[in-house]
Amino acid sequence: MPPSPALLRGEPARFEQVTIDELGTPLADVTFVVVDLETTGGSPKDNAITEIGAVKVRGGVVLGEFQTLVDPGQEIPPYISVLTGITSTMVAAAPRIGAVLPTFLEFARGAVLVAHNAPFDLGFLKAACAENGLAWPPAASVDTAVLARRLLTRDEVPNCKLATLAPYFSATTSPTHRALDDARATVDVLHGLFERLGPLGITSLEELTGLTRQVDPERRRKRHLADAVPHGPGVYLFRGPKDEPLYVGTSNDLRTRVRSYFTSGEQRSRITEMVALTQRIDAIPCAHDLEAAVRELRLIAEHKPRYNRRSRFPERALWVRLTEEPFPRLSVVRRVRPGAGVFLGPFPDRRAADAAVVAVHESLPLRQCTGRLSLRVLGTECALAGMGRCGAPCTGAQSVDEYASIAAVFRAAVASDPRGLVTPLLERVDRLAAEERYEDAAVLRDRVAVLLRAVRRRQRLESLAAVPELVLARPDGAGGWQLSVVRRGRLVAAGCAPQGTSVRATLAGLMATAETPTGPDEEAAASVDETELVLRWMEKPGTRLVELAGTLASPAPGIGAYRAFLARVEVGRVHRDPFTDGRSLGTRARPDRVTAGAGGPRRTPIASPA
Repeated sequence: MPPSPALLRGEPARFEQVTIDELGTPLADVTFVVVDLETTGGSPKDNAITEIGAVKVRGGVVLGEFQTLVDPGQEIPPYISVLTGITSTMVAAAPRIGAVLPTFLEFARGAVLVAHNAPFDLGFLKAACAENGLAWPPAASVDTAVLARRLLTRDEVPNCKLATLAPYFSATTSPTHRALDDARATVDVLHGLFERLGPLGITSLEELTGLTRQVDPERRRKRHLADAVPHGPGVYLFRGPKDEPLYVGTSNDLRTRVRSYFTSGEQRSRITEMVALTQRIDAIPCAHDLEAAVRELRLIAEHKPRYNRRSRFPERALWVRLTEEPFPRLSVVRRVRPGAGVFLGPFPDRRAADAAVVAVHESLPLRQCTGRLSLRVLGTECALAGMGRCGAPCTGAQSVDEYASIAAVFRAAVASDPRGLVTPLLERVDRLAAEERYEDAAVLRDRVAVLLRAVRRRQRLESLAAVPELVLARPDGAGGWQLSVVRRGRLVAAGCAPQGTSVRATLAGLMATAETPTGPDEEAAASVDETELVLRWMEKPGTRLVELAGTLASPAPGIGAYRAFLARVEVGRVHRDPFTDGRSLGTRARPDRVTAGAGGPRRTPIASPA
C-alpha cells in the first residue's frame, strides 16, 4: 500500500478511534437468503433436488422470494412423495437443475446463505453446481441448527429440529416439507435467534459467524496432542487420565482426522466431553483401510471405550437356535456352540430375533413349549395343537420321523434353500393383501424380510468362514497393491506392495508372519463383524483373488430369488425423515451457555447434576 499524502508531506499521522458498530458488518445491514431444498433422498451422490425455496431478508424485512420445482431426472420414491407431497407427475414439466441454478445464484448474489442443517442443503447445491460446471459463490453461511444449539438449552426446547423451533418462536408459517414453507419458517426462527443475540452484545456478522464456529479454549489448548500423529490409514485411540481408552476411531488420514477433533467442526456433545478428558492420543498406522477397520473393531471389543457406541459388545449378538433333541424347538441364545443345533443369525436385537421366530412358527408347526419332551411320558395337547399350529408330539400324535421332516425345512433354509420356509409366508401375505388386511400383510412381510436377511447373512458368513486361507489384492490407486491374508474369515496379515516392488515377494513375507487361528477348523475364527468387513472389502470392484485354499462358494439356490422382495421392503423401511445428514439436532447434554457480560459474550458451562 502506498504511503498517504499526509506522510509524504511530513505531517504527523492522525489516528481516529472507530465506533463499535464500525468494527464489523451490522446484522441490520446484512442481506440474508434463507434457502431450503426438497430432494429425492439424503445424499447428493445418488439423489437430486426436486424443489428450491428461498427468502431474501434484510433488517427484518422480506425483500423477495424464490420458488421452483425441479425435474430431478429420476423417479421420486413413494416414501418421498408421501413426506413432501411432490410426485413425479408434478415435476415432469419442471426445468432441470442446470437451468434453475443460474437464476437462483443471481437471486442470492452478495447475500449470506442461511439454512437449517446447512450441510444438507448447501451440499446439494454445491454438488449441483459442480455437476453443471458452475462456480459456487464464496458466500458466508449461517446454520440455524448450530446457532440454536449454541443459544438454547434443553429446558427450553427438547431438540433443535425446525418443526420444534418454529412453534417455539411463533413462526407465521409451519414447516410442511415444502421448500418455500420451510424457508419462511426458517426466517422466523432466524429472527427469533437474533433476538437472543442483542443482550449478548453480538451485533455484527463477524461476531455471529464467530459464535457458531467458536472453539472451546480448553479444546484449542489440546491441539498439540495431534502433533505426533502421522498421515496415512490407521487407528487412533484417545486415552484418559488413567491411560484408559476413551474412544477408538479409524481414518484413511490419521493426522487430518485427529486434528479435526480440536476444531469448531466437531459439535457432538459426547465427543466434546471426551476431548476434555483426553490426556494422550495413540496412533496405529495400518497398511490399508481393511486392516484399520479390523483393528478398530478388535480394540473396541477388547476395551469397550465409554465414548464408542458401535460394536462395544459383540458378544451380545443374538441367534435363533433349533435345538438338538428328538423334538427340537426354537430358542433365542447369545452363543453359538458347534454341535448344539442349527443356528440362524446373528440378529441386531431381541425384537428382530423374535420377529424371525414368529415368522418360522407362522410357516412351520414346530412346538413352542420350552421343556424337553420324553419319548415315553405322554402329556396333553396344548391350545396350539387344537389350532393346527403344532402336531402335538407331546401326546404321541406325531412320531420322531414325522416331526423331523418339519424341522428339516428349517435346517434346509439356513443351509441353502429357504423356499420351503418362505413360500407359505409370502402366499399368506398375498392373501391378506387381497382381503384388504394391509396392516397384517405389512407386519408379516416385514417378519419375512427379517428372516431372509438373517439367512443371507448366515450363508455369507459360513461361505467365508469355511475357507482355510485366501489372499486378496486391491489396487492402491498409485500403481501398487493392497494385500490381505484371510484365514477362516479372520484377517491374519495385511501389507502393501508399492509400484515397482514384487507382489510375490511381499506376499511371501506376509504369509510367513501371518497369524494362525486356533480352534476347530469348522468354527469361524473371527467375530461376525470382522468377517463381514472382509466380505465387503472382497466384494468391492477391483478386488482380485490371488490365492485360495479350499472352496469359496455360495449355497444354491440361496436367497437370490428374493433379492427384489428385500429391495422393495428396504425402501419401505427408510426412516420417516430420509433427509437427515447424520448429525444430532438435539440441544447439547451439557451445553456451554452463552451469557452476556463485560467484554462480550462468555461461555458458561452448565454444571452437571450431582
